Amino acid sequence: MGVAVIDKYNMALCAIVTVGIQMSFFIVAASCKFDKVTDFAGGTNFVVLALLTFFLAQTYAPRQIAVTVLVAAWGLRLSGYLLYRIIKIGEDKRFDDRRDNLLKFAIFWIFQAVWVFTVSLPVMFTNAAQYGNDNGFGVLEIVGTVLFCFGLVVETLADAQKFAFRNNPENKGKFCDVGVWKWSRHPNYFGEIVLWWGMFIISCGILRGGEWAAVLSPIFITTILLFLSGIPMLEASSDERYGELESYRVYKEQTSPLILFPPILYKIIPSFAKCFLFCEFPFYNKLDKVEAKKEDQPTESTEIVRA
Repeated sequence: MGVAVIDKYNMALCAIVTVGIQMSFFIVAASCKFDKVTDFAGGTNFVVLALLTFFLAQTYAPRQIAVTVLVAAWGLRLSGYLLYRIIKIGEDKRFDDRRDNLLKFAIFWIFQAVWVFTVSLPVMFTNAAQYGNDNGFGVLEIVGTVLFCFGLVVETLADAQKFAFRNNPENKGKFCDVGVWKWSRHPNYFGEIVLWWGMFIISCGILRGGEWAAVLSPIFITTILLFLSGIPMLEASSDERYGELESYRVYKEQTSPLILFPPILYKIIPSFAKCFLFCEFPFYNKLDKVEAKKEDQPTESTEIVRA
C-alpha cells in the first residue's frame, strides 16, 4: 500500500520539498555570493522528486520504474556536468547583475522552483500509487522511452563536444561548429525538448481528466527555451560576439537553430519554411544591430580629422 501525503499524487509534498531544496541552496548562494550550485540545485531536485514519488508509491510498475530511472539518469548527468563546468569556468555570467541584488537573485530561484515542479508533472502522475497495478508497457511507453533516450544522447553529446571545444586553447575566439553543432545551433536544447516530450508520451497511457495537465511539462520547457531564457539570449550573445565574422554569418545562415538537419539542405530552404518548420524566428537574428553598431564606429580618418 503506497503512502499518500496530503494528496494522492504527493504533489503538495513535492511542492514543499522543492521549495525547501531551492530555498536552502538560495540561502547558501546569497549569503556567500556563490553561484556555483544554482544548476546543481535544479538538476538534483528533479532526481529527488522522481525517487520520492516512486518509493512512496511502493508499487514499482514497469512504467513507474522507467520514468524514475530515466529522470534520475538525466538529472544526475546534467547536474554533475553543470557543476563540473562551473567549477572549471569559475563563475556564471548570468548572475553578473544579480549577485549584489537580492531580489533579482531570489526571483531566479523562485523561477527555478516553478520550473522543477512544472516539468516534473508527468513523473508525479505516473508514480502515483493508484497506477501501480497498471503493468502495461505498450507502444506509447516504448515511443516515449526511445524519444527520451534519443534526446538524452543528443544533449549529452552536445555538452561534451562544446565543453571539449571551449577547453582547447586553439579555439579561443571561435564559435563551436563541430559534431552535432554542425547540424544545429542549439543541439543541447533540442535534446532537452525532445526528452521531455518523450517523458510526457510515456505518461499518456495513465492520464485521466485533470491529469492531462502533465502536458504543461513539455510545453513549459519548450516555451522557455524557444522564447525566453534559452535560444533568444544565446543568439543575441553570439551575434554580438561573432557577428563580424563572415564564417559565423555563413554558419548561422545554413544551420538550423534547433532541429538537427543537414546544413547543405537547410541553406536552400525558403525563409518562411525555416520559420514554421525549424523555429527560425526573426527575433533570433540580431546581426543587423551588429552591422549598425559597426557603421556607427568612427573610421581612422575621422579620428584624425577630429584630432
